[in-house]
Amino acid sequence: HVQLVESGGGSVQAGGSLRLSCAASGDTHSINCMGWFRQAPGQEREGVAAIDSHGTTTYADSVKGRFAISKDNDKKILSLQMNSLTPEDTAMYYCAGNYGTIYLPLRRAEYGYWGQGTQVTVS
Repeated sequence: HVQLVESGGGSVQAGGSLRLSCAASGDTHSINCMGWFRQAPGQEREGVAAIDSHGTTTYADSVKGRFAISKDNDKKILSLQMNSLTPEDTAMYYCAGNYGTIYLPLRRAEYGYWGQGTQVTVS
């Protein structure tokens, strides 16, 4: 089993930056790909960014050039640097882990491990 715990959310003004972190513990060797998802009230949970075991990254068009996903394998920490934030980025952000072959890194159904989420509010 894998546990994922997010941190780093908060409130920021438009144009500002935040850095989210996700600490992984447990059977992390089973994880192939990790990603960040977000869900705004009344909306579907959507994929934001993902990084696989080779370091290949995938981004949603809405965040390309503004967000950067990275991971520290030694510390088992996944990060999401978010710059030039806009009110449209306001959402609960979730860390996710995939334990099998992944086909679409930003598709929610590809992931079996989920954190509890951290709130990001941009005003």
